[in-house]
Formats: sequence, C-alpha cells, structure tokens
Amino acid sequence: MDTQPIPSGHPTQQNRLVLILILGSMTALSPFSIDMYLSSFPQMAQSLGSDVNKISMTLSSYFIGLASGQLFYGPLMDRFGRKRPLYIGLLIFILTSIGCAYSSSLDMLITLRFFQAVGGCSAGVASFAMVRDLFEPKESAKVLSSLILILGVSPLLAPTLGGYISHYFGWSTVFMVLAAMAVALLTIVKQFLPESHEPDPTHILRPLPILKNYLSILQEPQFYANALAGAVGFSALFVYLAASPIIFMEIFGVTEQHYGWIFAIIAAGLILMSQLNVVLLKKYRNEQILLGALSALLIGSLLFFICALNGWYNLYTVIATLFALLSCIGLSNPNSASLAMAPFSDKAGSAAALIGFLQMSIGALASLAVGVLKSQQLTPVSAIFVGTSTIALVILVVGNRKILHQATPLTNPSNVITNLSKPSGNSTASDQTT
Repeated sequence: MDTQPIPSGHPTQQNRLVLILILGSMTALSPFSIDMYLSSFPQMAQSLGSDVNKISMTLSSYFIGLASGQLFYGPLMDRFGRKRPLYIGLLIFILTSIGCAYSSSLDMLITLRFFQAVGGCSAGVASFAMVRDLFEPKESAKVLSSLILILGVSPLLAPTLGGYISHYFGWSTVFMVLAAMAVALLTIVKQFLPESHEPDPTHILRPLPILKNYLSILQEPQFYANALAGAVGFSALFVYLAASPIIFMEIFGVTEQHYGWIFAIIAAGLILMSQLNVVLLKKYRNEQILLGALSALLIGSLLFFICALNGWYNLYTVIATLFALLSCIGLSNPNSASLAMAPFSDKAGSAAALIGFLQMSIGALASLAVGVLKSQQLTPVSAIFVGTSTIALVILVVGNRKILHQATPLTNPSNVITNLSKPSGNSTASDQTT
C-alpha cells in the first residue's frame, strides 16, 4: 500500500482498489462483531455463571445498538464530515470491546455490547456515504457490488475464526481481537482515507425536523407495507443467529470449530440466493419474488415446526432446513427494501436508515424471544420462525391493498445489502439517493 494518503475527489484507477479494500473492511466490522463470538456462547455461559439462552441477550443488545446508532450517524456525518464521527465511533468500539473482554457479569456484558454496536455501526454508515461521495453514480453501483462480496465473506469466516480463538485462548480474546481490528482500521482510515464530505454548518440537527421527516416516510403505504413485511421476515435471521449456538452446540453437541463450518454453510444459502435474485428479476417482478419468498419462508417454517414437534430431525436435516429458510430471506430482503424505497428520491437516505432501524429493532425483539422462551429445544425455535413468517406475509398482503399507485424500483435490489449481520449499510446521510 502506498504510504501517501489517497487524494480527495474522484479516485484514479490506481487508488480504486485501495479504497474498496478500506471501505469493505469498514462495512465488515459490525458483522464480525456479531458472528465472531457466537461459537463462544457455552464457554461464556460457564465463565459468567449463566446459561446459553441468557448469553443470547448480548446479541439482542447489540442489535438494539445498531438500530439506534445508525439513525444518528447520517445527520452527524452531513454536519461534521464523514471522518470525525467515524473516529469517535471507532474509539467507542475499541474501548467497549476491551470492556467486553474484561466483563465480570452478564449485565455488564449486555450493556457494553449495546455501546459497542453504537460505535461500530459508524464504520458501515460512513463507508456507504463515502461511496456516494467518491465515485460517479454509474461507478458507485459497481463499487457497492464489490463491497457486497467483501461483506459476504464475514459470515463465512468470522464464526470459524472465532471458534478457534475461543477454543485455544478463551472467549475474552475474541473481543480483544475485535478491538485490535478496530485499532488497525482507525489507523488506516486516518492515514489513507480522504475526507469525502466537508463539514456543513447549515445542516440542521434539531430532533423535531428529523423526526417529522421519518414520520412522513412511514405514512407512505408502499413503504410501510414492504419495509415492515421485509423487516419481520428478516427477523427470522436474527432468531437463527441467537439460537444457532444452542441448536448446534447444546442440542447436537458439535464443537466450537465445527459450529463455525456449519454456520458458514448455512450462510452461503442466504448469500447465493441474494445473487440469484439478479437472474430472477429478468423474468419476474420484485413484488412476485417477495411474495413467493415470504410464502416459501412460511411453508418451510411450518414444516420445521411439525418435524421438530415430532422429533423427526437430526443434525444434517436441521442444517438443510435452516439453509433453505435463510435462502428465502436472501430473496425477500433485497426486494422488500427496494420496493419500500421506490417512492422516494430526495428522501432515499432517510428511508434506507428507517429500513435499517426497523430491521434491527424487530430483529432484536425476535432474538430476545429466544432467551425469554429458554429455547433449548427445536420446537420453541421453530415456533418463533412460524410466528415471524406468518406476520410478515399478513403485513405484505394487507398492506398491498392500501397501495393506490405502485412505484417501481429504479435500481437493482441486489444493491441492497443482505447478509447475516449488517443492518442496512445504505442508512447514510439524509440526502443520499438511490
């Protein structure tokens, strides 16, 4: 890497690869924070004198932090530039990661995970804002696609890497590694990444105008029908994230290392189907794919529940079932987000931020149900899948009846980020457009 910082303005071909690698690393920070410690749940439960179900609440608190944090960083980065809020966010992430490593109680860890998420989501928001700043519109779509590929690696690598770290060095080392990653990222950003948006003192940060803007978006039937349906359907992914350590390491007794490989296999289903969506869109409309995906999610969840209730599952059939269910989410999420944002042009960034907030907050509630219901068997977990998929489909069908004029998405919905942990990286500044 060149020792000179990348100059501001539109990057040259020589600097393009360096920029993509830096921005991709920024988008992957929160996904690694979610996926990397999942295999450590049993070890953490033993260390903190708790059980795996309660440890899953640290995941829920992280989702809540992501949901609330990304609503604030967009306006802050418009007002103060991209890098200053990013520096503060990364420093918060580093300090709270170290605090997580030395947590002496579950309550302390739950609290620190919330603030870790608030700090970490700054990197994802800044990266997508900078793509819009540094690249021409036609080029930005290609860059976003490159970021998606980098982002897709995190759920494939993070659990496996975390499994080996926790096995040989203990669960607290996972959080120290996350802190070290953030330190390296902060150093690289400060040294090489240009400031792509100068501070704008005229940008209003008063809560009331921002709140009115979000409320006006929520009043659009096409937004709330598709955004809510997509978010509730997407919450099944959060249920899986919270329950998968219980399912595989508690129920089926797999090792930490093997759990990482299983997680990667199931994650591949979501990633592959989100890419297959591009092919399907050549023949089918977004509305058709979304309805089909949520219908398939409900049918698969019902089969999951029936088989779990009757004890017809083994390790391999559970892996296959979860692979299929996450594949449905890989199809539903990009299309629901694209349809929800279609009616907006000047409010596209705010709409994207609101979609991310809905996904994270509803996902946090769904994942919290795993701990509250003490889901140490497959039946309660499969019941949650049935509940979320049923509600999502009902919202979509009922909500579509209230749409008088359907707006058509102008962009490829595959550009909407779909992965195992990133909440909606498009939630950037309020002036961002699709």
